[in-house]
Amino acid sequence: MSKKSFPHLMAPGRIGPMKTANRIILPAMDMNVSEHGEIEPAEIAHYEARAKGGAGLIITGACAIAFPYGAASMKEPGLSDDKFIPGLTALADAIHAAGSKLCIQSTHHGKVARVDIANDRAVLAPNQPDYRYNMGALADCTPDELRKMGEATAGKQAAYKDMTSDDISWLIETWADAAERIAKSGADAIEIHAAHGYILGVFLNQRDNKRTDKYGGTLANRARLACEVTAAVKARVGENLAVIVRVAGQEYGQQGGLTLEEATEAASLFEKAGADAIHVTGWGRNPFENFTEGPLPNTVGAYLDNAAEIKKHVSIPVIAVGRMLPDVSEKAIAEGRVDFAAMGRQLLADPDLPNKLRAGTPEQVRPCINCYLCVAENFFDDTPFCAVNPALGNEKLLPLKPISSSKHVVIVGSGPAGLESARVLTERGHRVTVIDKSDRLGGTMWFSTMTTPDNERLLHWFKAEIKRLRIAVKLNTVATIETIRALNADHVIVATGAVRPKPDFPGGDLPNVQTGDTLRAMMLGTATAQEAGFVLSNLGKMGRLSGLTKSPEFVRQFTKYWLPMGKNVVVIGGSLVGLELAEFLAERGRNVTLLHEQQQLGLPLAMPRRWTAVKDSLDHGVKIHRNVAITRITPKTVEWTEGEESFSAPAAMVVYADGTTAAAPLASELRDAGMSVDVIGDASAVNYIHGAIHSAWNVVTEL
Repeated sequence: MSKKSFPHLMAPGRIGPMKTANRIILPAMDMNVSEHGEIEPAEIAHYEARAKGGAGLIITGACAIAFPYGAASMKEPGLSDDKFIPGLTALADAIHAAGSKLCIQSTHHGKVARVDIANDRAVLAPNQPDYRYNMGALADCTPDELRKMGEATAGKQAAYKDMTSDDISWLIETWADAAERIAKSGADAIEIHAAHGYILGVFLNQRDNKRTDKYGGTLANRARLACEVTAAVKARVGENLAVIVRVAGQEYGQQGGLTLEEATEAASLFEKAGADAIHVTGWGRNPFENFTEGPLPNTVGAYLDNAAEIKKHVSIPVIAVGRMLPDVSEKAIAEGRVDFAAMGRQLLADPDLPNKLRAGTPEQVRPCINCYLCVAENFFDDTPFCAVNPALGNEKLLPLKPISSSKHVVIVGSGPAGLESARVLTERGHRVTVIDKSDRLGGTMWFSTMTTPDNERLLHWFKAEIKRLRIAVKLNTVATIETIRALNADHVIVATGAVRPKPDFPGGDLPNVQTGDTLRAMMLGTATAQEAGFVLSNLGKMGRLSGLTKSPEFVRQFTKYWLPMGKNVVVIGGSLVGLELAEFLAERGRNVTLLHEQQQLGLPLAMPRRWTAVKDSLDHGVKIHRNVAITRITPKTVEWTEGEESFSAPAAMVVYADGTTAAAPLASELRDAGMSVDVIGDASAVNYIHGAIHSAWNVVTEL
């Protein structure tokens, strides 16, 4: 079999005076580990890992040109004093030793400078804002989340300072001074941030900029400040640093935001001012409503079309960001639509992505599952972590510790916890056998791909790793003391997942009531007619006999046209599973009522994804009721109360998506039989994919 290649993505590139080994860029992803503006070893280790992984250019997270003034965090690197140069130099040296190039992203956060707000300093703005964002999404944040978000600004509200001509002159000079320090550090490029609601970005759009002087009005006037900053930086360091300007190709969620036509005109002006490249991003103006539109979109290739349009109007390289997966990036560069591809969350999930593409083994790239857990930490001014890569922010976990003696480890369960354990143990040198009672790998993760297609990427990766590492797998095998003894296991890891019992309120045992377990059994073709009803059971059996339901994508598409269940569905439980399932069914034409006994929906989804999931469910017509108490289920309805009022909804099917519980009775039986046992994943504590993978590492990296 021939290896898949990415010749255009892996080809050398050039931006101004800087040459790169390939066209893959790590864009700015704030790590929040600096101390009072000083770059710390943990931050260097993070970027160094991505450089060693083969990325052609490393762009740091936001660095404050006037630190601590205009900074979003005291954990943000500073550029305002020569004392910060040694840290930048240490970073540059590490990146260069790894064979990559370093770009420092420079910014003044303007009206979102949380450090200024916390310290009672007025934040810089073009003028006083005349609007407020809708904060309704915060209804789905826990009190602890609200507290942590408030701590970033000490619970204070922003006061705004209209920028004077002196402020503008100061900003331009300060930016040029910061650029000079970057050049002295030995870095290769500077990125000027003119997007995402920071100071240059708010001058660009009509909604924020209401000035009537030469910095307001026409697009040329609104772009003037960014152009003057660019020109000043170019004049100061242009011979030594590549100058990249980052601009939103489009702003989302509020009338008056920057349009593509305006962004295209601005990019042309930036080129004339001295920019060596344009980095095209996007911005959702209200982070509580539009965050998954920008700056971290949930759509693959989200800003590619905008970047391609901008490229038509400039002669300098254009960088596209926004879920630029390798296949998408290769095609876009090959067609001349863009010149470079920035891969943020993908390089957090797998820093070795470029090296794996170069080797022709893209199937070995651990995928980002688009869960937003990493970026959610920035709302709390904390360090990102990754659901699928426990080494993010803790690079000392790698390389894996070598074993002193090999053991035969039997893993019960082939969900994410079991498969990650099998992979890591095998990489360390142990012999592994995975057993599962199902007829396919994936466990609950397989079922989750119905509502969360990005999980399917992870499932494919696990399957490829199991094959690559030649790990023994026994499906359709029930784990008992006898079957495990027959395998001569030295150690057993129980990763059987959570249990999902039927509800204990009246009517909970009726045949029209499904749980996550019975619904999954129906989809897999293992449900009995008593469990799922005659028609649904037959659908499952048909799928199992034909093998078609082994393709999650097939099931997702097939059920859009034929889903043999009644028109009215009630989902009880609005946490992660219930909320996404409600939207899935509503998309397929069902009248869905979602009943949740608490206030916050979508837990434990990361906040940005949670906010979007609630909004999307409402947009698809899901009727959501919070703080309810279920009274009873009948063969045709569900009854509940909200306060003193009573309600009912028709229900041909009831899905109970609550009551998920960790349980591992098999582990107790095995221990009683004298076996060495660990319990991981949802069988130990219900924390879904990220909890499964992280709990696996806690055990298998030390075994």
